[in-house]
Amino acid sequence: MTTPDGHTNAHVQRDPDAPGLRVVVVGATGNVGSAVVRTLGEEAAVSSMLGLARRVPDWTPEKTAWRTVDLGDPDVDLVPHFRGADVVVHLAWLFQPTHEPVTTWRGNVLGGVRVFEATAAAGVPALVYASSVGAYSPGPQDRAVDESWPTHGWPEAAYTREKAYLERFLDAFEARHPDLRVVRMRLGFLFQRQSASQQRRLFGGPLVPGRLVRPGLVPVVPDVPGLRFQVLHTEDAAAAYRAAVTRDVRGAFNLAAEPPVDAGVLAEILGARVLRVPRTLLRGGVAGAWKLRLAPASPELFDAVLRIPLMDTSRARRELGWEPRHTVTEALEEFLRGLREGAGGPTPPLAEDSAGGRVHEVATGVGKRP
Repeated sequence: MTTPDGHTNAHVQRDPDAPGLRVVVVGATGNVGSAVVRTLGEEAAVSSMLGLARRVPDWTPEKTAWRTVDLGDPDVDLVPHFRGADVVVHLAWLFQPTHEPVTTWRGNVLGGVRVFEATAAAGVPALVYASSVGAYSPGPQDRAVDESWPTHGWPEAAYTREKAYLERFLDAFEARHPDLRVVRMRLGFLFQRQSASQQRRLFGGPLVPGRLVRPGLVPVVPDVPGLRFQVLHTEDAAAAYRAAVTRDVRGAFNLAAEPPVDAGVLAEILGARVLRVPRTLLRGGVAGAWKLRLAPASPELFDAVLRIPLMDTSRARRELGWEPRHTVTEALEEFLRGLREGAGGPTPPLAEDSAGGRVHEVATGVGKRP
């Protein structure tokens, strides 16, 4: 099969006597990174992985060694870590502090540029980068768009602005390095049980009553015009990364499960009823909580979520041979169970909430870099 940009879509052809793929995973300890490391550890074509993270875990997954790297450090030298690798998978991202956009710009944009340039300088043949549905320009929610939809983001939110900037950088980067295989994974919202505590800290804050988010206890779900989005279980995202590492594909791939999530879907999961709420009312609540440092998510990110388009995932299904194994309901129900249980994972970003952790969040400033 040939892709729309003229490249053959097939598994990487390797000498059976040659060593397997050597993969570097940048940002290997977060929601996606930990799942990618587990999944690639099960892949016969992968012989070894180097996981790079700001805080190295005690976790010892199969085939994986660890190194400490802070992409926000302007003096960091990534080339020695990348030299000899077959693929670099770049997943690292700072969601916080939203009150300090210069910090996230340094870590995400300048750090991302360092990863891209070091990949080329080290002679690595392939780069797989975690973009996002947030990179897309505002678009329709009554039909799905493919990977040709413009990627200029929503300029007022740091997250979407930074994702869009790296898309533009990669356009020029690919033109300068035509022999380097570049894959951009544009994912919807990712959920799994192990990410529940982290995502509560990053997006919900200490006031989210996780133990009470259960069927029968949540009376209503607000129905806000435009609030319709796509989700995916993190394990299914990791399976797509596995395919991108081991197949000779390039370009962008939309990744999400069906159907899109709206108030009706959430209400059914929670056994609640839907209540129509004006957009300005809910946004005002988000803005007030953010300004008072009671919630980490900014009102501009809320604005961006209301404008993201729905994604057509046909190309990923066709060229990566990918199908999500978990339904949208399964992914959300698993995440909500983790939220009630204060669940976490084996790495510092995924750590469970400690006893008094929410008091510490308030005392140190909600939305600070963890």
